[in-house]
Amino acid sequence: MTTITVYTLDGGMLKGYEAGGHAGGKRIRGYDLVCCAVSALTQTGVNALCSVAGVTPEVEVRDGYLKCILPEGMDEKQNMDAQIVLRTIMTGLTDIQKIYPNLIRIQQKEWRQADAYDESSALRA
Repeated sequence: MTTITVYTLDGGMLKGYEAGGHAGGKRIRGYDLVCCAVSALTQTGVNALCSVAGVTPEVEVRDGYLKCILPEGMDEKQNMDAQIVLRTIMTGLTDIQKIYPNLIRIQQKEWRQADAYDESSALRA
């Protein structure tokens, strides 16, 4: 199963996301489609934050894992644009979860600065 953790701040603002795991292996119909879709959306989120919002997120990538966190010190316009990008990505991921509920799980977690460096919070493939 692929697990997406959406990090939120007080007031409902999004801080970033973390995606880990594979959608279930070759024995489950639709797994490859879900893995590809999640990868495409999460990578597009990173690229759009840079090109659309004009911010460089903190990113960690390895096999079956991506973490994308907004940087500190964004101005108001960058923050608004980043929120639009993140909410768009989350909408796409939620739509995938509705179609393939056994292959993807989305959870919310309040952001703590410790999450930026806490390796134990990293989802393993």
